Amino acid sequence: MILLQIIVVGLLIGAVYALFSAGLTLIWGMMNVINFAHGEFVMIGMYVAFVVVTYLHGGPLAFGASAAILLFLLGLVVYLGLIRHIMRGPMIAQILSTFGLALLLRYSAFWIFSANFKTLPDNIIPGTLNLGGILLGMPQLVAGGVALALTVGMHLLLTRTAIGSQLLAVAEDRNAAMLMGIRPDRMQALAWGLSAAGAGIAGALVATFYPTSPGVGEVFALTAFVVVTFGGFGSVPGAMVAGLLIGVIQSLSAYYFGPVYKDVVVYALFVLILWVRPQGLMGKLAR
Repeated sequence: MILLQIIVVGLLIGAVYALFSAGLTLIWGMMNVINFAHGEFVMIGMYVAFVVVTYLHGGPLAFGASAAILLFLLGLVVYLGLIRHIMRGPMIAQILSTFGLALLLRYSAFWIFSANFKTLPDNIIPGTLNLGGILLGMPQLVAGGVALALTVGMHLLLTRTAIGSQLLAVAEDRNAAMLMGIRPDRMQALAWGLSAAGAGIAGALVATFYPTSPGVGEVFALTAFVVVTFGGFGSVPGAMVAGLLIGVIQSLSAYYFGPVYKDVVVYALFVLILWVRPQGLMGKLAR
């Protein structure tokens, strides 16, 4: 029973991993741009939840919507003000630019909120659910359920709507998309907005059971890169499956080897996957 509970808890946190990693894989697959500031987007979403609850006395719906809107706008600003100008430059320019953005956001959070950990009240999503002897905290259950639904929704947006078809067309061939009347800049700005909004919502969900600090984005960024590489570059379903697997592997590793070793096991598996299947679970080899 304990083992089953550990697996379920791992699936719930893995669903949150899948949500913010899906946004990263969308950017990576569409524009071949590595966003090293993606973890900081999650961190900002966590602080949005803290500010809404602490100073505006809002609930989960309020801070979830606020994080989505503010991070969507931030994603647009980052694309229009930075990414659009460096994406056709050398890869090192993209890496240094997004890494510099990550540092700017992180140390801005240090300046505004200090280095102290912030937590939301325990009663923000109260209660524990007993499913046949498996005890699940409501914050983790709500976070996992909402994150999984939004990740599936992002996949359906890309595969079942006209906007999604335009996004995928730009990802496949920018010049051909332009000949079809699609405006690549508009679609890429939208992709950055969706990616940041997903990260912001994931951060707001995580804040209900995980302490917030300016350095937390670095932890989530590393996890997102593992999930994206594990699932396959540019594959939202791959990110969803990989996120769930990584969550379960982390939970089992923490149980059997201790919490300090859970990331070691994940990174070791990450290296093994790259060695055996470098394109990831659902990715395609470059030609």
